[in-house]
Amino acid sequence: MKYYPKVAVVILNWNGIFFLEKFLPSVYNSTYPNIEFIIGDNASEDGSIKFIEDTYPSITIIRNSENLGFAGGYNAVLEQVEADYYVLLNSDVEVTPSWIEPVIDYIESEPNMVAAQPKIRAYHARDYFEHAGAAGGFIDRYGYPFCRGRLFQSVEKDEGQYDQNIDIFWATGAALFIKSSAWKAAKGFDSDFFAHMEEIDLCWRLKKMGCRIGYVHNSTVYHVGGGTLNTSNPKKTYLNFRNNLVMLQKNLAFLPALWVISVRFWLDFAALFKFLLERKPQDAWAVSRAHQYFLINIFRNARKRKQPNKQFNATGFYKKSITWQHFVNKIQRFSDLKANNFK
Repeated sequence: MKYYPKVAVVILNWNGIFFLEKFLPSVYNSTYPNIEFIIGDNASEDGSIKFIEDTYPSITIIRNSENLGFAGGYNAVLEQVEADYYVLLNSDVEVTPSWIEPVIDYIESEPNMVAAQPKIRAYHARDYFEHAGAAGGFIDRYGYPFCRGRLFQSVEKDEGQYDQNIDIFWATGAALFIKSSAWKAAKGFDSDFFAHMEEIDLCWRLKKMGCRIGYVHNSTVYHVGGGTLNTSNPKKTYLNFRNNLVMLQKNLAFLPALWVISVRFWLDFAALFKFLLERKPQDAWAVSRAHQYFLINIFRNARKRKQPNKQFNATGFYKKSITWQHFVNKIQRFSDLKANNFK
């Protein structure tokens, strides 16, 4: 008889009754045989918890006393969950019935593989990849994340061009499969991130421990994206710029961090002026506030640094500048990047 590790599918909710009503039925109909469904709630006030209690009484609800954000919220909830695998799933994701089995089978079959993601397609354009994850996450030398199937705002149609299971640098937090033992060893997310890039930071720390992160092409989910903060929200801009700088400081060795962050400051200033030219002063101010936060907290975040591990698994690291390749060389598709520029 085949052994099925216990999987806990954990959806973090904050006033998300619309998405729970729409997408929870697909999750609840998952075919994996050894599964528990959990709603972690960040002090919602929209009736979403009553909806769960009335409609899905078998689903476990874990309540946080306040809105701890994506990072802190999951940290608090998962402290109370016992399973072999955690699946961190956004509430705005529609899944297919057998979406879990391929990912668990792949992680179980690969040495040192501790986390993975399925294929992420867009809910509203179902033949296209979705921005947050697509066909697996990568990062360039200056800390810019990108995906197979998505370079900045250029999103590709899924025509089977990335239908191979591979090692990646980071797996999306929209549908993150992770061994509970690895989650605990890495001590989960950095709660100070609140939201955005916390999964990249986590995957980076895992890779510094010698672990592998994977992409599984034969599992597909459909993500709405921007369910809590849409792409035009200045708070999203602030969190992305702020957390990216902190992530670089935490995970790069000292001298590379000094160089890369110096370059990033100039690139961020260019983004700030671009926002001003586009008449988006709130976004420009968000970039400035992100820099202020970083400088004010530079010594505090320095205490989070870990010495580089000689076992660091750098697979998925792009040795060039993705901004240069995309905006100057006009490369729109991941497949047009030269393979020898990746580690």
